[in-house]
Amino acid sequence: MISKATIDTVFETARVEEVIGDFVNLKRAGSNFKGLSPFSEERSPSFMVSPAKGIWKDFSSGKGGNSVAFLMEHEHFTYPEAIRYLAKKYNIEIEETEQTDEEKANTDIRESMYLVSEFAKTYFHNTLLNSEEGKAIGYSYFKERGFTNETIKKFGLGYSPEAWDAFTKEALGKGYKLEFLESTGLTIAREDKPFDRFKGRVMFPIQSMSGRVLGFGGRILTNDKKAAKYLNSPESDIYHKSKVLYGIYQAKQSIAKLDNCYLVEGYTDVVQFNQAGIENVVASSGTALTPDQIRLVNRLTKNITMLFDGDAAGLRASIRGIDLILEEGMNVKVCTFPDGEDPDSFAKKTSHDDLVYYLENNAKDFIQFKASILMNEAKNDPIKKADLIRDMVVSISKIPDRIQREIYIQECSRIMDISEQVLQSTLAQLVQKEANEVGKKHSNSETTQKAFEVVKNESIVGAHKVDILYRLERKIIEILLLYGNKEEEFEDTFLKANEDGEIATFTEKKQYKVHQRIYLSLQEDEVELANPLFRDIFNNLITYFNQQESFNLEQYLMHLEPDFAQEVTDILMEDERLVLHDWEGQNIFPKSKNDTIGQNVSETILTMRWYLVGMIIEELKNSILSESNSDNTESMSMIMDYNILIHSFSKKLGRVMSRYN
Repeated sequence: MISKATIDTVFETARVEEVIGDFVNLKRAGSNFKGLSPFSEERSPSFMVSPAKGIWKDFSSGKGGNSVAFLMEHEHFTYPEAIRYLAKKYNIEIEETEQTDEEKANTDIRESMYLVSEFAKTYFHNTLLNSEEGKAIGYSYFKERGFTNETIKKFGLGYSPEAWDAFTKEALGKGYKLEFLESTGLTIAREDKPFDRFKGRVMFPIQSMSGRVLGFGGRILTNDKKAAKYLNSPESDIYHKSKVLYGIYQAKQSIAKLDNCYLVEGYTDVVQFNQAGIENVVASSGTALTPDQIRLVNRLTKNITMLFDGDAAGLRASIRGIDLILEEGMNVKVCTFPDGEDPDSFAKKTSHDDLVYYLENNAKDFIQFKASILMNEAKNDPIKKADLIRDMVVSISKIPDRIQREIYIQECSRIMDISEQVLQSTLAQLVQKEANEVGKKHSNSETTQKAFEVVKNESIVGAHKVDILYRLERKIIEILLLYGNKEEEFEDTFLKANEDGEIATFTEKKQYKVHQRIYLSLQEDEVELANPLFRDIFNNLITYFNQQESFNLEQYLMHLEPDFAQEVTDILMEDERLVLHDWEGQNIFPKSKNDTIGQNVSETILTMRWYLVGMIIEELKNSILSESNSDNTESMSMIMDYNILIHSFSKKLGRVMSRYN
């Protein structure tokens, strides 16, 4: 694991505007930077970067965070991958935490395998472009497929020489160990005579989402019937074919931005589509689609469009994959190409605009697809038609969302000319059967979900009643984040006897740190924030202030859980939305909050007190109305006392306040 010291150094060194500037064209806007959102299509800038706060906010998508959060959102890195990326960018040496000897050995093994695989990618690519054999055989093949030099470079395509041990000799000569050449499957050791697994093949590097080389696919170019046309790296500690999608590294940004992923079968399908301008495409690399591969796409989008040629085997494979995609709660469409065409050949001879038009107009919903394909088999056979309908309902039963299931049942009823009631009955049986198999707990999950939905709907109905409290609590978090460690002068009010022995109100000014003042004020009233997320952030902040002598926003953000960090970023960047409208350029200068920190704190706390007391008054009034025959003298007296208290709040705030409803 990466040590805390290294992570701290990365956060202290990385400048958010420099990191994001590598991916987004930023322009200065006062003390901030702004640009077009990298997460959506837009013409007006809604993306804001604050160097002073070390954070960014995309107002079009709602995303935000620090430099690591940006890399995780934009590049889809894991947290460790983002830290390593930044460490490399700023030349920071990565220090690993103490590990057991076994953990160190496993880490070293995996890292050595990655290094060997990266070397192989570079070797095969250079051989393709610079050796006579590579240019004559491999490069010529890719050119015949219509691939440009830019495309060849983008995918790191290469060539492994025909000689039995050309690559192995080169790798050993460069100091790479035979054990790692074997464990990655690049070299086969037999009777102390190691030889190359991929000799005489054009090479397709298979990369992870973060770009690390995991393995290779190699295509033979001769007519040797004994040799497999395509050969993949064997399973290893770094390569698991059921968890990998070819082209995911090149496609991830386009998939996330366009909110759709095209799924094809082969390497050249992916490369050809990319060259045609369709970048959001990946391949299962000749293996049957797996849940792990689907979940990989699910990190980027909920929508998959499967692309297949018109042969029966391909169509049957697509039908099997449909149910797996539906089970993951994703949306699936299927698009087939004309007879004799596959994604590679069709994209090669079709212009970009025509290809986009074809895909958009020929992608069918899975219900329509199954109906069109399987009806040809059923024809006028009622038994086969019944089996077809049952097959379609089975697919619908895989969908977790009940509303979507209902819609697809209606669609199936319309297409197959069968009553919804019959379909619903069949669906209910399937769902119940599955529920029984996984246990009583799961069978009750939908009922539980409905109960949650009722509670949720009731919360929505009453949302306007707590909206003011929400804003006040959010304001408290904002004040803590911006000024929590600042020391300000506050006015305390208390009662004591005057010179005449009468009880009177006195005021006294004292110095407090802002976080202390807020905490003591809420404790005094025995008030706890109502919003669970705000309450957790409040407690987290107070703990942080009490443990740290100084408050560094970037340091604080890096230790937060994702939900906390997202909310904190939203709060901090809310005011930066004004910068997008260039108010200062129009000679409008909002007053700085730093000028009135003490007043800001006092007003927020008093307003919250006033609002909470108002809620108590409303409860007392409602109890009086509901118990009209009872003695309500005590309740009336309490209402009068609370109204006096509200009057005192209004007086302290220096303005007459109308009641919130």
